Amino acid sequence: MSGFENFDPNSVGLKDNNIFGLPTTEENSTLIIIPAPWEVTVSYRAGTAKGPEQIMEASLQIDLYDPDGIDEWKKGYYMLPVNKSIESKSAYLRSCSELIIAALSEGTDIDCNNQLCCKLKEVNEGGTFFKEWLKELSLKYLDQGKQVVLLGGDHSTPLGYLQALATKHKDFGILQIDAHADLREAYENFTFSHASIMYNVLKEVPEVSKLVQLGIRDYCDEELHIIQNDARVKTFFDKEVKERMYEGDTWKQIVDDVIAALPDNIYISFDIDGLDPKLCPNTGTPVPGGYEVEQIFYLFKKIKESGKKIIGFDLNEVSSGEHFDDGIDPLVGARVLYKMCNIFMSQS
Repeated sequence: MSGFENFDPNSVGLKDNNIFGLPTTEENSTLIIIPAPWEVTVSYRAGTAKGPEQIMEASLQIDLYDPDGIDEWKKGYYMLPVNKSIESKSAYLRSCSELIIAALSEGTDIDCNNQLCCKLKEVNEGGTFFKEWLKELSLKYLDQGKQVVLLGGDHSTPLGYLQALATKHKDFGILQIDAHADLREAYENFTFSHASIMYNVLKEVPEVSKLVQLGIRDYCDEELHIIQNDARVKTFFDKEVKERMYEGDTWKQIVDDVIAALPDNIYISFDIDGLDPKLCPNTGTPVPGGYEVEQIFYLFKKIKESGKKIIGFDLNEVSSGEHFDDGIDPLVGARVLYKMCNIFMSQS
């Protein structure tokens, strides 16, 4: 890629450059990272809408050498500017959803409150708007022959991007790394809830033939019913994985089983709360348990070695809390993003 003639990968990351300190542009980059500053329906702690900006800042601390993807960055990684109109719309609709969530927690019947019904309609229409905006933007770059990935935001964000990918790939599976199953139907009455993303994917993206979940440790009866009765879903519950390891199975054996459950084309949806919460203490809903970063990186490496193809990915639910220095979340997020970019691009 042109543009690196005077670039020193061993030097300090320059703030005037793009993601990971790279001197890239939209035009000369092979990989386009779409930031999604959207967190309308988060049900516990907010902050993920600022995740892309915080990861961008933290990414300047990343050394570019990666043994799993040596010099892949030379193909050009470019993160689009955060769309402030989308971010503002998210903030407004978040204020609407907060009223609804507060009312539900007090036992209010939303259907009997005209104001809340109007707010709910706004939120759900906003979710449709965001889905279509993201689908159109993703297709713009996919049609140009670019590789496209998504950086959230909350976990509701990938639906439009997945619909765009489905126009290019007619049969693929999703590897979901997450503490939560995200299989609730319209959680808290929000059609596009962060807790409903995989329910919506199974309903709206028929090209997804398999959903393989890893790290799940917080779920409800409704979700368990889907897991047990939908042949497309295979869940590696965190409890069962850990018990296998306690009784002698290696992480490699578990990784092999996860990969075997996936079809040849794989999309990765990584909710950062799939990790041990010490690595993401400010994520929206942290849950005890989860994995070390190195375990997940090993999984990515083995997917690459398996010959199966990653067609896209999202990283979401990264938040540093109210202040940037509240935790290590953006630094962990930046390192996860860089590894995922390198593994993804090493296939092309």
